[in-house]
Amino acid sequence: MHSTNQKVVIAMSGGVDSSVAALRLQEAGHEVIGLWMQVQGEGPAAEEPAFRQALRIAQYLNIPLTPIDLRSLFEVEVVEYFLREYLNGKTPNPCALCNPRFKFGLLLENALQMGAELFATGHYARIDSDPLRERLVLLRGVDRRKDQSYFLWGLSQEQLAHSRFPNGELTKAEVRRIAQKGGVPLTEEGESQEICFIPHGDYRAFLQRRLADRIGVKGEIVDTAGQVLGKHEGIFGFTIGQRRRIGVPARRPYYVLRIEPAFDRVVVGDKEDLLARGLVAQGMHWISIPPPHEEFRAVGQIRYRHAAAPCQVIPRAEDTVVVRFDEPQEAITPGQALVLYQDDRVLGGGWIREVEGGQG
Repeated sequence: MHSTNQKVVIAMSGGVDSSVAALRLQEAGHEVIGLWMQVQGEGPAAEEPAFRQALRIAQYLNIPLTPIDLRSLFEVEVVEYFLREYLNGKTPNPCALCNPRFKFGLLLENALQMGAELFATGHYARIDSDPLRERLVLLRGVDRRKDQSYFLWGLSQEQLAHSRFPNGELTKAEVRRIAQKGGVPLTEEGESQEICFIPHGDYRAFLQRRLADRIGVKGEIVDTAGQVLGKHEGIFGFTIGQRRRIGVPARRPYYVLRIEPAFDRVVVGDKEDLLARGLVAQGMHWISIPPPHEEFRAVGQIRYRHAAAPCQVIPRAEDTVVVRFDEPQEAITPGQALVLYQDDRVLGGGWIREVEGGQG
């Protein structure tokens, strides 16, 4: 990382990744300013443990840290979306929605208003340029096990132009070593929560609490032939591919194949029934290439921990594609993001709306 003495604002969470990113920017000679995004809690930022942890690290690095209160807008645009998707039988991906709108949207806008030239985060991703297309491209992080480009497909060219990912060339082990060597005062966890607005990651408890007045009629759990196997307390408690806590006593394991909100019904079956050949994705955003008009080859990733698989991509409209995988994929889930890659390059992404050729 070259020193250019630029003013850089970094989103600080209090975790190891953003802390090391801030340290590396500082060591490169940049003027670093921290922003902390408040999206939950009833009181001021000073009452939030996450802010106090971020402030402790900022003070250690001698970096000013300012909290930005985005709770009201975050509730409407992210939390309500999260709840609505589960009520509609889908499995949402709030991080892919939050990043372009909040972290690289509102926080970046605040950074520019503060006179910063660049905005940084601790994401494991990289940015490069494509001189032939005269555009910036988003790349996977070097550490494929921690790569977070899957959550960043919604960024615009303008957002990429102002963004930096200091950890993109590092592995997680290297980041931890840098933190230890630099004496960064992390907590024992030293990590950000998987879903920042859900305490302890218990999304079912969160849904039950927040949807108590919106839960519909209890429904049936059926097999692929329509035979009733049991009852459920609400479709929001299920996601495609789920095996545990289905509530159907049986000698063989059942997996959730499909959720039918119109009938408050959950369809279960065998593990092999989870396989499907294709999907339809809408709301496509092409980050590293112009919108394609012809079929092309790529690898498609259907959830964060999924190993991207070779596929044929067929554009149906500027914002819709049909994807047909070379081999059937397990548990393609409406509501999750489809992200398309060629090698390390993120071509674009969109929201999975339909499953084709399988899953019950």
